[in-house]
Amino acid sequence: MTMISVNEFKNGLTIKYNNDLWRIVEFQHVKPGKGSAFVRSKLKSLNTGAVQEYTFRSTAKVETAEIETKSMQYLYNDGTSYVFMDTNTYDQLAIPNEQVKDEAKFLKENMNVSVIMHDGKTLGIQLPNTVELTVAKTEPNIKGDTSSGGGKPATMETGLVVNVPFFINERDVLVINTVDGTYVSRANK
Repeated sequence: MTMISVNEFKNGLTIKYNNDLWRIVEFQHVKPGKGSAFVRSKLKSLNTGAVQEYTFRSTAKVETAEIETKSMQYLYNDGTSYVFMDTNTYDQLAIPNEQVKDEAKFLKENMNVSVIMHDGKTLGIQLPNTVELTVAKTEPNIKGDTSSGGGKPATMETGLVVNVPFFINERDVLVINTVDGTYVSRANK
């Protein structure tokens, strides 16, 4: 059991708080003109997936959680769960759809991900920062429509809808940010 000060918070750190495991999504140190400093944080429950905001006094301490990550390959979805395989032992692990619902829109077969575990219990998966997905459907480019500087929606092969520049066409392979689901660039061929 390791205790840390809330002043040592980092994005992605996993802590135990209020009888639950939380991953720090974002945090901010606040020093008001009057009163003592505090840390405003946004935490995601690893058990329920709910995101909540908490405010800690700057003198508070929290317990860090020992999290184990294992590199595994995504195989398929059987309708009720996502099946992953350990590439070293070839053991398979089924994770219920509810635990992977946010990440599912980025998953492609044979993709490597990190499976997050705590005390032998599977909590979910961690995706790479970016993934390459193929555009399944988008409107054709309208010549000369660059004055607005906006974009158009594109449906990716996994069902994810991303706002992309006008020059993107169907069957283009794009790099997508898995943190916020945004277009990064075209993939190098």
